[in-house]
Order: sequence, then C-alpha cells, then structure tokens
Amino acid sequence: MDPMKHSYDRLGEEAYHILNDITPTGNIPPDAALLTPSLGPDKAPARPKKDLYVLLRDNATKNTTLTKLWNEANSVPPWVNWDQIAKGQECFYRYGGAILTGLAFHSLLGGMGAGRVVETLARTGLGASPQKQPATGCCEWIFFPANAMAHCASETTQHILQCTRSLDSIKPDGEGHASSIRVRLLHAAVRQRIMKLAKQRPTYYDVANWGIPINDLDCIATITTFSATLIWLSLPRQGIWMSNQEIEDYTALWRYIAYLTGTPTDPFESPDKAKRMMQVLLLYEVQPTMTSRILANNVITSLKDQPPSFASRSFLEINARWLNGNRLADELGLGQPGLYYWALMAGQCIIFMTLVYTYRCIPFLDRRKIKVCAVFEALID
Repeated sequence: MDPMKHSYDRLGEEAYHILNDITPTGNIPPDAALLTPSLGPDKAPARPKKDLYVLLRDNATKNTTLTKLWNEANSVPPWVNWDQIAKGQECFYRYGGAILTGLAFHSLLGGMGAGRVVETLARTGLGASPQKQPATGCCEWIFFPANAMAHCASETTQHILQCTRSLDSIKPDGEGHASSIRVRLLHAAVRQRIMKLAKQRPTYYDVANWGIPINDLDCIATITTFSATLIWLSLPRQGIWMSNQEIEDYTALWRYIAYLTGTPTDPFESPDKAKRMMQVLLLYEVQPTMTSRILANNVITSLKDQPPSFASRSFLEINARWLNGNRLADELGLGQPGLYYWALMAGQCIIFMTLVYTYRCIPFLDRRKIKVCAVFEALID
C-alpha cells in the first residue's frame, strides 16, 4: 500500500491549478473555507467568492486539461448500472438511522484512530491546541475549534445526502454529481496548500512518513468508511445485516461516487474486494496518536447538546464505544459512561432493529419509508 501514499489525483490537481489562475488568488470552493490549512486565527485566508465547479463547467472548452476532466466526470463508466445505483441509494434511507449513527461515531470519530491520516486533517484545521509532532519533534499550532468540526461534519453529511437523494441527483448535471466534483477539486485545493506550506517550512508536514496529503490511499479509506465499514461493522454492531443483494448495490453506489471524486475504483469492483480493503486498512492504518485524541474529542464536543436530539456527552461517548470497541475508545481518550448509558445504547439498537426489519418485510411500508425519508432529508438539507 505504500506507493498509494505517494500517488494522487493528478488530473484534478492540474485542473485546479488552471482554475485557480482564473479566480482571485487563493480561491477555493465555498464549502472548503473551513477546510483550508491555517497557522492560526490571525492568518486565516479570506472566504472564497467563486465556485470551482461552476468555473470548470463554464471553462471546460477553453483548456485541454479542463476538457479532459469535464469529459471524464460526465462520462458514465461501462460498469455503472443505474438500476443498481438507485437500489444502493434506497439502502441508505432504508437503514437511515443506523447508517447516520455509524457515519458519525464509526466512520468519522473512529476514523480519527488512523494516526497518519489525522495529520492531514489536523492541517486542514480540525485541532485546537499545540502539540509535538512525533516525527519532527517541533511544536505546531493546529487550529480548528469544535464548532468548525460540526460544520465539517455537516458538509460531509450534506454531500452524502445529495448523492443519495435521487437517481437524477447522482447523474451528470445532478446536485450530487456536482457536489462530488466539488469534493474532487477541494481535495486538490487542500493538497496544494499543505504542500506549499511544507515547502516553506519542512517541519510543517512530513511527506516522507505521511505521504502526499489526500493521497489515493486516503481517498480509498474515506470511501471504505462510508461503504464497507458500514456494511460489515457499523450495522452488524447495531444488530442489522444487509442482504447480499443490498451489499452489492450499496457497494456499486460508492464505487461510482469514488469515480466522481477522483478515487481509484478497483478496490470497490466487488463486495469481496471492498471488504478485504477494509480489513487491510484496519490492520495497518489504525494507530491512534495524540492528534487522534484531540480530534476525536472535538467530534464529541461538536455534537454534544445539539438539535434535534440534544444528546449528552456520555450518550455520544457510549455510541462511540459501542461501535468502535473499548480498546480504540480508550486510546482516543473517550470517557467511560456507566451501565445506564450502555442500557440506553442497547435500547437504541433494539429500536433500529425493530423498525428496519419490520419495514423491510413489508414492501409497501418499505417503499413509503424510503420516499418519506428522502423528502425529509431534502427539506432539511
């Protein structure tokens, strides 16, 4: 896997360089404002004014690189089956509550256990205190308060909702399709900024040990946490198992999203390959650091007492412990709620199981629930 730490989406990077020359200096997509590396509050970049997706669309015919990226993004790979993609989207709403729980406490919070990856996240702003970097021994300020973490999580959730809302949304010219291309350009923007700062100050980011920021392996890991990790870990730990056909459909959906975001799609050719990639990543990438602890606790702080559930810190921590296990939770510095909260979590799982299996056994109710959930998500987006 080591070579993938030093490979990345070169086409997206080249296109970003061109688009960045068209826009005011330092411009990046609107939803990237809080993901821009910062050396502190006094040096935060000005909020961007233009949308790189719109710039790409409007200038696609004016440059060969932009044309290549635009054509690639709007070309549908031969392995895409739209009926299967639509069924994969339905899976998201069929298991909505359990999936959102898994995304928040397993994919996002549990993902902070990947010690190498969090060094990139920290330099996009997810930390809030100085600490010593193990590889360099120097003290770096990593600035990103918990409320910014909440915004980051909200943007990620919004992207997922846009990609799963309807089949038209994920097709070319759709909202989810455009959002995925924005993510691809956002990755290029953040990568360029970190590398620029690393050249100015070599101690800022250790390329040799951590790889290129937002490299191919990082992107594969992200898609894996949104797909395979949910299928084989998050949902089963809540007492829910997808059918074999649902697993194939949901994996196919995320393979297409990987394609749109410039992520290698080979690891998602089949459910078996996706599962093997998940297992390899869990074995070699989950090595929590002090940075991991800071970011994991920022996740909890950002979600505490927030609407609509206004969940307490202890209840959030028990969700994280239930899904990630006590060993990882301890290494991330999470609290240890008492038996009362373990009982609450068990009750939540029972409720999810009862609703999921009841609706899934009655086709009419299943279709109605999926439709209602999709409409509701569109309203709150």
